[in-house]
Amino acid sequence: MAVGKEMVKAEVGMEEKEKWLMHYSSFHQILLVGEGDFSFSLCLAQSFSSASNIVATSLNPYDLLIKMYKKAKSNLEALEKLGAHLLFGVDATKMKLHTDQKMRKFDRIIYNFPHAGFHGKEESRIMINMHRDLVHGFFRNASGMLRGNGEIHVNYKTKAPFSDWNLEELASQNSLVLFECVAFRREDYPGYNNKRGAGSRCDKPFLCSTFKFRFSPTGTNILGNMNGISKHTRLPLTNTVSIDCSRIFVGYCNHAVETLRRSDYNVGYTVLEVVRLGFER
Repeated sequence: MAVGKEMVKAEVGMEEKEKWLMHYSSFHQILLVGEGDFSFSLCLAQSFSSASNIVATSLNPYDLLIKMYKKAKSNLEALEKLGAHLLFGVDATKMKLHTDQKMRKFDRIIYNFPHAGFHGKEESRIMINMHRDLVHGFFRNASGMLRGNGEIHVNYKTKAPFSDWNLEELASQNSLVLFECVAFRREDYPGYNNKRGAGSRCDKPFLCSTFKFRFSPTGTNILGNMNGISKHTRLPLTNTVSIDCSRIFVGYCNHAVETLRRSDYNVGYTVLEVVRLGFER
């Protein structure tokens, strides 16, 4: 009997304890997008004592990463040992179609410092539009990869010309709503170094804030912008079931538009009207 009690105590002691680092939990399924030297991913993994809940991605191939960032190789090796799933060559605007991500859903999707590259002065309208296109494409993909109460976090600079990106507008076009904006302090993430995506100063840090978004069926999306579709075709929000259903069907509709390259009246109206009638029944 004494042996049995000891075994029970051992099993209780082995129960996994939730660990937090700022907004992130060891119980969250976390996707990191557009990583630089992967120091943010490693910071989370070391805080959790595991990276089994982390998928970390970069647009760049492995060989280029280790040339751009002096600590990238060691960070990647450490992440691999902790059990992280590492992906390279992942485009943030097409990531939901990636073979390893099609069926995955996440509690937190983090995009640190989205940047479309250096193709002119940051204040130029061409550059601002390039950045906006990148973030818009990211939101379009990420909104369909969230779990029920999932959040999308974007860290970026808030002063002009970066404020001209207008993240809230881009988010609302993809059924997302900003619910909080907090100052980002690098000291809250031990070992993390925020990096630029390219250029001679790519290995230098900078200041930014964290913008948090949630899925919201009442937000404006690609279907809501179609001519002839009024706001009354939106799905009713009577309870969490209707919200989840709305998320699913909006995702399907957006995917249909992307796949068929159509943005006409029939695609959006037909599907949303049928769903609305279904809820009324």
